[in-house]
Amino acid sequence: MYANIPGTSRRNIKYFYRYLCCGILIAASTAIFFEDWYDFVVGHNITGYLLGYGNLGMATGIYLLLYTSLCRWLRAFKVGVERMSNIIVGQMLAVFLTSFFEMFISCAITNQFRFFPEFVGMYTYLFLKQTLINSVLVILMVQVYRKAFSPLKVLEIYSEPRNDLSVKIGALKYKYNVTESISVNQGEMILRKKLRGFDAILLNDLSSNERNSLLKLCFEFNKRVYFIPKLSDVLIKNAEELNLIDAPLFLNRNNGIGPWQRFWKRTFDLLFSLVILIVLSPLMMITALAIHLEDGGSVFFRQQRVTIGGKRFMIWKFRSMIMDAEKDGRPHPAEEKDDRITKVGRIIRAVRIDELPQLFNILKGEMSVVGPRPERVEHVEKYTAEIPEFVYRNKMKGGLTGYAQVYGKYNTTALDKLKLDFLYITN
Repeated sequence: MYANIPGTSRRNIKYFYRYLCCGILIAASTAIFFEDWYDFVVGHNITGYLLGYGNLGMATGIYLLLYTSLCRWLRAFKVGVERMSNIIVGQMLAVFLTSFFEMFISCAITNQFRFFPEFVGMYTYLFLKQTLINSVLVILMVQVYRKAFSPLKVLEIYSEPRNDLSVKIGALKYKYNVTESISVNQGEMILRKKLRGFDAILLNDLSSNERNSLLKLCFEFNKRVYFIPKLSDVLIKNAEELNLIDAPLFLNRNNGIGPWQRFWKRTFDLLFSLVILIVLSPLMMITALAIHLEDGGSVFFRQQRVTIGGKRFMIWKFRSMIMDAEKDGRPHPAEEKDDRITKVGRIIRAVRIDELPQLFNILKGEMSVVGPRPERVEHVEKYTAEIPEFVYRNKMKGGLTGYAQVYGKYNTTALDKLKLDFLYITN
């Protein structure tokens, strides 16, 4: 729709649309909250003083601030920037956390903690209603964005040997259109001429010197740049700025998470794993029974994995393969059509139910809910031989899930998975 509008004006229209979407989501969420709280106030405002309309305004204002702040933190307003699924999940988390905090804030505002059970029901219903409405709004907003704004015209600048980064980027047809590729060896004069005709530049696996020169060149021409970070870039990303001398000074502490962060992370791990175990215990019992009835074998499967500091522990899973699937003691990763996988195993692997026993590993302190996925000893040795920095994953406790599981794919390379995990470890 806006393909013929000059680049700067088109960007301004995009920004305006994103701000509009942000405003609609904030207004919709706050209005839904206001409606439910208004009904609560009207129903309990018998004397005219117990729950005045000032409390209604205060609760709504706090809700608006909490929801907006959490959505910004979770990047849940990034229509046209983030994946649609990421935005929806961000909205769900923001609404859940806002509703959770508001239960206690509402008790404090009303000074009536006897309403807490009623608030639990009220905010649970509010969470479900807002999640549904916000998800529908996000889907509509993203669809409108994709139809209204043509994809960016992208120039790929690559070095040899060339990889498939442009293919991955080009697969996002609604967002990028890699129309031309050129080798970095063509020289600066040719590259300068090429830059003018594109909306964005993709730097594909260039050396540090080549990339730094082109980053400055793109800054000169006001061109947005996309590139895959190196491990050192991930470290720099989280550097702290110090103003001690008459030059920019960055500090990388490189000492992992602090005591308070470890305390809260462990507290979350305990609470989360306990709640999930209680809620999903019927499903786990049914799964265990189905596994045993199929072939009469053991329900659980244990395997040695590597976690923080290179420590080894036995990870628990529901067994999804035949007994003695690795008789020779050597690792044989499961393939898509692996005849060692049982009928029940195919179901529980598809929906990740086989991973649920790892909640016991979390309770024992051997794992965390979020962190680098703990690898088998053999795989750690193999990947470390290929990528020495692979041992950096051991700076944090292994997790039930992590960045590489959320954003990676089955065929994502070990190096790219390491970079995803490294983003979490350093942040």
